[in-house]
Amino acid sequence: MIPVRGYTGCRVAVLGLGRSGLSAARALRAGGAEPIVWDDNEQSRIAADAEDFKILDLSKDSSWDGIVSLIVSPGIPHLYPTPHEIVSKAWDKGVVVDNDIGLFFRSYATQDWDNFEVMPKVICITGSNGKSTTTALVAHILETTKRPVVVAGNIGRGVLDIEPALDGAIVVLELSSYQIELARALAPDIAVFINLSPDHLDRHNGMGGYFAAKRRLFIDGNPDRAIIGIDEIEGRFLANQLRQETSSGDPVISISKNKKLQTDGWSVFVRKGFLSEWRKGRQMTSIDLRPILGLPGEHNHQNACAAYGVCRSIGMAPKAIEEALYSYVGLPHRCQILGKYNGVTFVNDSKATNADAAEKALLSFSNVRWIVGGEAKSGGISSLEPYFSRMKKAYLIGSSMTAFAEQLHHIDYVKCETISNAVRLAIDDAEVGDVILLAPACASFDQYESFEARGNDFINIVEAIDNKNSN
Repeated sequence: MIPVRGYTGCRVAVLGLGRSGLSAARALRAGGAEPIVWDDNEQSRIAADAEDFKILDLSKDSSWDGIVSLIVSPGIPHLYPTPHEIVSKAWDKGVVVDNDIGLFFRSYATQDWDNFEVMPKVICITGSNGKSTTTALVAHILETTKRPVVVAGNIGRGVLDIEPALDGAIVVLELSSYQIELARALAPDIAVFINLSPDHLDRHNGMGGYFAAKRRLFIDGNPDRAIIGIDEIEGRFLANQLRQETSSGDPVISISKNKKLQTDGWSVFVRKGFLSEWRKGRQMTSIDLRPILGLPGEHNHQNACAAYGVCRSIGMAPKAIEEALYSYVGLPHRCQILGKYNGVTFVNDSKATNADAAEKALLSFSNVRWIVGGEAKSGGISSLEPYFSRMKKAYLIGSSMTAFAEQLHHIDYVKCETISNAVRLAIDDAEVGDVILLAPACASFDQYESFEARGNDFINIVEAIDNKNSN
């Protein structure tokens, strides 16, 4: 645990008692503060009461006596579409609003660091898609080369749950726009911007607000090195803002999944499955990504570029990075290849909870039998029409079945309702060389509590089929 510094003897309110909220309350108490906690959900309050936290209804004025700061969990709106009433009350009372990311950056560095031979580093990774894979890939490369590494943030543990830094420790944080936008302190050593596509637009009042939230990590955070994906206009803008007026282009490493970046600056890009690093007008290395099963498709090649750029920024040799890339097996539910049975490949991309993420999965495979549907996002799957030619048939599940059937336009489909029915019917139809792909392009909440639960159901169904065939 990272004890929160700067609040000894102070009352600090915590709104939202999920993973990050409870973690913040514990860390505040460990640092000598008095946490005052609240959650609109009764079960969450019961869990906090079991840890002897003081619970006060923060919607009441009487609960705010002596409170100096309000720590807000990332799922709670603090600006758009409408700020939570307790956030608004904090503003009215002149109480500063922060989150666990801000507390982490004000508390992680201590005087003990003066005795370290190698200063710890914090690597922060953000983007619309690929954050988790890039974070896991960076950690995998560092672990493979025996670097002390901890993963936290939007993946794995809460940032305040990790242990105080050791000599030479590297913390890799996956950060969402929600987390970045509200943090009062941001101080990454290395920051990564992978990409940007429409998502969470209601929380940020449109694309401009969404980009502005992520941009804070770089403009306010002022990292020593920034790895910037420039395949979208926002990334190009951000890279230019950060670039120094020198021919080397430092401190920016530009990355692309499909553009040659053979400039005088520092760049990492992929063309035809080969990752290339260019610096000062010449190629430094080339890595064939095509055989790496854990990194299928163009979008994963973008993640590889970002991870490569991070590891080069901390002085790792290209050969060591290449060897680690080849041993990466991928994250569950993200273009996860489950295996090939009777010549048919099964792929679990349950994390594809919107059309943009599903597009990346569809581009990674051909002869696709597509399991799609769930709780639909705005726009449905109409934007995926250019990729319908890659599929043989669609197997519709969940509450979006009827709406999606109308958007498929001449593509053969069948309404299956459940993943179990979809897998059974897809297997009956499949031929050697086909890919049965779960890429729902939807949230899971109509049938499952999370995309992980949906993906695990798919995995269990496929494993049961494999076991049956084996017997």
